[in-house]
Amino acid sequence: MAGRRHFGNVRKLPSGRYQTSYWHEGLRQVADLTFATKGDALAHLSAVEVDLRRGAWINPRAGHVTLSDYSSTWIASRPALRPTTIARYRILLDRHILPILGRAHLAEISPGMVRSWHALLAQRYPSTAAGAYRLLSAMLRTAAADELIARSPCKVTGAGVEHAAERPVASIAEVEAAIAAAPERYRLGFLLAAWCQLRRGEILGLQRRDVDLLRGSLKVERTWVALATGTSVVGPPKTASGRRTVYIPPHVLPAAEEHLQRFVGAAATSWLFEGEGADPVGTTTFDRMWAKSRAAIGRSDLRLHDLRHSGLTWAAASGASVAELMRQAGHASPVAALRYQHATDDRAKTLAAALSGLAESAEVVSIRDGSAARSRTQRARRA
Repeated sequence: MAGRRHFGNVRKLPSGRYQTSYWHEGLRQVADLTFATKGDALAHLSAVEVDLRRGAWINPRAGHVTLSDYSSTWIASRPALRPTTIARYRILLDRHILPILGRAHLAEISPGMVRSWHALLAQRYPSTAAGAYRLLSAMLRTAAADELIARSPCKVTGAGVEHAAERPVASIAEVEAAIAAAPERYRLGFLLAAWCQLRRGEILGLQRRDVDLLRGSLKVERTWVALATGTSVVGPPKTASGRRTVYIPPHVLPAAEEHLQRFVGAAATSWLFEGEGADPVGTTTFDRMWAKSRAAIGRSDLRLHDLRHSGLTWAAASGASVAELMRQAGHASPVAALRYQHATDDRAKTLAAALSGLAESAEVVSIRDGSAARSRTQRARRA
């Protein structure tokens, strides 16, 4: 039994449910969904007709690709992605996204499915959940832009924002004590992390030619990064802001000069922290050396990256502007740099003392002005 209307067709199936079909661009489109009543089927056809007239129609067959298959296509279509980024995406996909949503067709993924998946993941891995959600959202926005689906189902407000705990800040005395406990070959690396605010990959990517002792500077031209696959890659910094010249504090220069003399080959391309063969020291070894150093001062909570965090906090406390922090750290946006503008105890005490100084100066001026005024009044009276 079939029903005819101005647009499309409705037929009753042997099951008693209703199915819709319509012609578009010379092809007959049959809806995957069936409907309990004829009225529901006609309403669906009306919605399709409206979408066609306003140019918002999406081929229902286009979304018949699983998220697992689409994710591989999505990554392959982005040749500019760095190897480290691809490796991070693959971990998020293989461990946290595809086990739950991978078999679903793009057209089947609903806001409710995304919300449930994210809530479950956020309970166990809050920071990871934010990164996984951003990746899923990026893929499904592309799918919507390519008209594979009508719109992205990622509608969880704030799901892509990480709420990581504030990292600890080490005091200068603690950093000096930890570095003193480190093997001599690695001390300069930890000094550069704290006083030049370099990332681990930037430190391991340094070569002799990058250090200019005469000018007291070093150039960040490349990074050496370990992938989750166990391999390492060398390449340019992630952003243009990451490629920068950093000035070495004068008290660190002697350590840099000694390190170059004792531990670095004569060739311009010799690694500052050479490992086995022609590569820099491995990231695992570098981290292990820091773990021993921090244990010597009883600060097992201090990660290697916290040296950079501490150094940037010291810079902010000394009065560095957001722009200066961005340049020093190689940040592409002010968002990250603003984290280091929070007050520290030492800076707060310095500011409090400065304010007292202003108040005392104002008092002296006020007293002097008052004395001068009384003297003028007395002289006027005598006259």
